Amino acid sequence: MIKIGIVDDHAIVRSGLRQFLSDYVDLRVVGEAANGREAIDLVRAHEIDVLIMDLAMPGQSGLDALAMLRAKAPDMGILILSGYPEEHYAINLIRQGASGYLNKECEPKEIVEAIRTIALGRRYLTPAVADLLAQQLHRKDGAPPHEQLSEREFQVFLKLARGETAGDIAKSLSLSVKTVSTYRTRLMEKMGLSSNSDLTYYALKNRLID
Repeated sequence: MIKIGIVDDHAIVRSGLRQFLSDYVDLRVVGEAANGREAIDLVRAHEIDVLIMDLAMPGQSGLDALAMLRAKAPDMGILILSGYPEEHYAINLIRQGASGYLNKECEPKEIVEAIRTIALGRRYLTPAVADLLAQQLHRKDGAPPHEQLSEREFQVFLKLARGETAGDIAKSLSLSVKTVSTYRTRLMEKMGLSSNSDLTYYALKNRLID
């Protein structure tokens, strides 16, 4: 029996996934959460084999929670199920510890295939993601600027692009405002940008935020 947790801020999505997965005798949903912070509590409270997690959620996002979930449950599989296309987030997230990445427009049976693969301790790569990884190996110098950011820089970048203040970011990531400012300076240099509005424009243009 594969024990599953579902993390999504939309109750209807959680309900739909739970109902769909109940048709499979080898899968059992043991708990749900509505954001990254609740996901961490869920993992503390239940033994979970595969966590299905959205990215964009209010409060603590899936991206913010990923590192802590990895630390709390290193053997747990994490399947990202997001509305963002693979090319925008998949490589960064797999590099940061996600076990697989699916777009919410995928065929439902692909979610089951991904869960079963990840439960065996393997990564689940769609042909599109595998192709992206192959492309990245051949074009290290030509990678988009945001792919050159560290995990923490990427988190800070997305929050700045959404209009969050240094104080807000410091609080949500448990950092000092000075540290956030240092990350901001560093990522601005790496991306060749000079203002928060530049960051927002870049993120919108590359469909990293809505």
